[in-house]
Amino acid sequence: MGLNSPITVMVTGVGGGGLGEQIIKALRLAADPYEIVGGDMDPHSKGLAEVEHPVVLPPALDAGYLAAVLGVCQERKVAALFPGSEAELKVLDRHRGLIANEGLFLPINSSQVLEICLDKFKTSRWLADRGFSNPPTYLIRSAADLKSVPAHVLPVTLKPAVGGGGSNNLYLAQTREELEYMGDYLLCNLGGFIVQQYIGTCESEYTVGVLSDLEGRLINSIALRRSILSGLSNRLKVKNRTAKRELGEILAISNGISQGELGRFPEITAECERIAEALDSRGALNIQCRLHEGRVCVFEINPRFSGTTSIRALAGYNEPDILLRCHLKGEAITPHFKYKEGQARRGLAECFRPTGLA
Repeated sequence: MGLNSPITVMVTGVGGGGLGEQIIKALRLAADPYEIVGGDMDPHSKGLAEVEHPVVLPPALDAGYLAAVLGVCQERKVAALFPGSEAELKVLDRHRGLIANEGLFLPINSSQVLEICLDKFKTSRWLADRGFSNPPTYLIRSAADLKSVPAHVLPVTLKPAVGGGGSNNLYLAQTREELEYMGDYLLCNLGGFIVQQYIGTCESEYTVGVLSDLEGRLINSIALRRSILSGLSNRLKVKNRTAKRELGEILAISNGISQGELGRFPEITAECERIAEALDSRGALNIQCRLHEGRVCVFEINPRFSGTTSIRALAGYNEPDILLRCHLKGEAITPHFKYKEGQARRGLAECFRPTGLA
């Protein structure tokens, strides 16, 4: 690679509007261009049409997945590897030593942080043990566990403890009857899940990015106050039928398509930075929270890039590019650098790939 040649990076999981697509969009917004290899298990993936070098990969759990990824990286002289799905993140984490031996930069969080944060119940216990505010959370593995959830915590959300990106398999129960009905369904289909108290109002929800370098030094943070009542951005919304009027007239659950007001929100980001430092986070960290009774109440932590990565990059807060500039180009990144604040809105985009296109 010449002195002025663009760095070649590989992004996996580029289809389905997920993390891989977000990383690609952010890299395209960088001041210096990157040459992008995009991988996905779907040969018709939209993301494959948007990279210089599209490749079809086996599923993450396939025995040949890692060899396929490393083979592409070697062939294309890839310098950095970005996993675009949690399934691939877990596989690459288990083999990070082998990946490092291949000379690849792998900008993912530490195995310890992944172990805590990829399990929502472990996350809840970790937060509570360290004095951070989080909703009462219960691990459900049986009908008896379900019946033991106190009535006073209603309304509650029911969701998988592991996985569930984009609010998949997530439900909201306002009564004991709804809790047991939905809980029985999840026990039959998932085998286990968590129940978490619904707190705050629709207007008080934030998704917060805290970025550290891979040595654990804090770089910056940014928050999006979510607008979740539009059809594009909520998983569900129902009339509040409980006596808890402080929750607002509508109870709503956001999905993975976040939009709203993007800014520093120091009363929110300062607490999230404290959480990141307590975790010893390294790389991208995404914290889901609501401002409740004057406190930042965290209900989920995603130890990876976010579904808002590209709109953060539009504001000048480009997490993938920053990590590449810091670790591959040796640039000094000013902590708490300035970025733009404003409204971030989303829509739909389409592409067409003619039959027979490789």
